[in-house]
Amino acid sequence: MPQTETPGIEADRRSRLRWWTELPLILMVYASYSAGRLLARGDTTSAVDHGLAILRIEKFLHINAEHPLNRLFTREAWLGIPADFWYASLHYLITPAILIWLFRSRAQVYRAARTWLMTSTFIGLIGFTLLPTCPPRLLSPDYGFVDTMAKYSSYGWWGGDASAPRGLGGMTNQYAAMPSLHCGWALWCGVMLWRYGGTRLTKVLGVAYPLLTAIVVMGTANHYLLDAVAGVVVMGLGFLLAPQVMKAADRIRTRFEGRGSLVAARSRDASLGTETSIVSGGCQTSPGERIPRQRESQLGTGAEPGASPTDAGDGAPAPAR
Repeated sequence: MPQTETPGIEADRRSRLRWWTELPLILMVYASYSAGRLLARGDTTSAVDHGLAILRIEKFLHINAEHPLNRLFTREAWLGIPADFWYASLHYLITPAILIWLFRSRAQVYRAARTWLMTSTFIGLIGFTLLPTCPPRLLSPDYGFVDTMAKYSSYGWWGGDASAPRGLGGMTNQYAAMPSLHCGWALWCGVMLWRYGGTRLTKVLGVAYPLLTAIVVMGTANHYLLDAVAGVVVMGLGFLLAPQVMKAADRIRTRFEGRGSLVAARSRDASLGTETSIVSGGCQTSPGERIPRQRESQLGTGAEPGASPTDAGDGAPAPAR
């Protein structure tokens, strides 16, 4: 995990993390990600060309694992239907569940883990924008893929448009296949379970969840193998950049906090300055004077020039020399 703070500073930072600030932040990032996916739609022709180019590279390297997996999931409904449920729901459930678990039980690593996940997500959004890619299920049937989400849609809440609920297919970008953030997020979840779960079961789940997710996204014909590899690369880049993102966030926070403290200090000084000087008849007194022209009055009663009010004795005549 990225570590950028000393233990004392990190503990102080953790003490300021509250769910009512974290929840809006995560929702804002997810909303930005979802909106960005929709805005990043490319034209269908280029997306299909990119998808076919990936398929040609995989066939040349003999790594087109999505073909046999898709045939298996299409032939065996007992595998295809659970796989479709897995693809349509688990990344929406497991990822936030692990974030909540880290926040409540592993606060010392939560901020770094959350920053890693969010940084990687935004990098993935850049990939969707620069390289719109047609998933295997949307290629011509001549290429040998079957859309299992459409085939088994009667068993779930999704329609024929990827994992979107029926009637909401227009609200998803079906050409955001490269990179696969299903695989990227699953890898993040696996790392968290492996490193911080503390039991043999969580270690097993930490390995099984990302591997099974990769099989699911290929078997349902939603991603190519290289999409899954790109998802892993994106998570690696996010891991490397997360410390710098946290440092930048700390600098921005310190700047705003310092500016706010300066304004408060100036306001306090102005308030104290007003209280320590009393103005009467347009004459400003010093802090030791309560009545304007006090010195002149005391001198007029007989005090020698240069003598202090105490020497004059409360306005009494000065003793004769």
